[in-house]
Amino acid sequence: MTFRRAAAVFALASSLVLGAPAPPPAGAEGESVSELLTRLRLLYRDAEAAGEAYNAAGEELAAQAAEVRRLGGDLTRTRDALARARDAAGRLARAQYRGRGDPFPALRLLFSGDPDHALDQALVLRRLARERAATVALLESGEKRADAVATAARRALDRGQTLAAARQRARDDALAKLREVEEALAGLSPERLAELAALERDRTDRAQRELLDSGALAEEGAPSAQGAEAVAYAAGQLGKPYAAGAAGPGAFDDSGLTARAWAAAGRPLPRTGPEQWRSLPKVPLRSLRPGDLVVYFPEATHVALYVGGGRIVHAPRPGAAVAVSPLAALPVLGAVRPDAGAPPLAAYAPPALGGGGA
Repeated sequence: MTFRRAAAVFALASSLVLGAPAPPPAGAEGESVSELLTRLRLLYRDAEAAGEAYNAAGEELAAQAAEVRRLGGDLTRTRDALARARDAAGRLARAQYRGRGDPFPALRLLFSGDPDHALDQALVLRRLARERAATVALLESGEKRADAVATAARRALDRGQTLAAARQRARDDALAKLREVEEALAGLSPERLAELAALERDRTDRAQRELLDSGALAEEGAPSAQGAEAVAYAAGQLGKPYAAGAAGPGAFDDSGLTARAWAAAGRPLPRTGPEQWRSLPKVPLRSLRPGDLVVYFPEATHVALYVGGGRIVHAPRPGAAVAVSPLAALPVLGAVRPDAGAPPLAAYAPPALGGGGA
């Protein structure tokens, strides 16, 4: 992807969001190419971090909505049970009122002409007393439970509103960062854009050479059957656009691509890069095999699928298409393996990936 294409994409995004492109910031042409590239990379990183926060809030919001639905059903059932308990208590109260003139069971037994019948009546009365006590206890516990569930439901709704607001803030932050990138690119001449792209390629090539010269990838193995499926899926998405929060099939962000590729292989993953890094087993770079996830930046805000030969497939950044890149295209944090413990294939033919890069 060229920076010229990024500028066009961001200009279109700005025209849709703001109504007109923002003017370029003063001093953009005065920066050195190196300074400009560093600033752009920081902006891309910040935008991607905001996008991951947006994704995480969306996942939590979906879980919270499910909890609200569960509590709503629980509250309905609890209130129905409470209504039945109240009806039972009312029937008992009415029965007690109608029989309030009856003598005590002991006196009825003493003056009864039929002691056996009186004993039967006493047993019935004791059973009714136990039922009355049980009904009262059920009513009391039902009221407490209804109050507790109603409180939990209110808290869940409040939490959902908080998450929705946080998600909107994350989206706004991501859009603001993308507008900053657009502003940084909009005023550059074609010569400066070419210098910028050349410097980015040079830095990536140098980092990749250093990685390969270190021997870090000397022990690369074959993928598992699932890993091979994940790689094949990712290879089939080359050229599709980056879109914040997207997980296919028409567009992807970075963690949306890795999650969708492994889901296609039958292994669901957490939705965000930080969660994929936190929850999956770590593997050293020297033991990488196709299908592993390579995670970037200290906050794990970018993730890619390793496809072998020191290359990754990833959704690089806003404005860029899904592409093949050198593993060292970004600062590597580490790698994780979704199928840890699965045996490698005895024979593996990787899919055709072409060159490309971003």
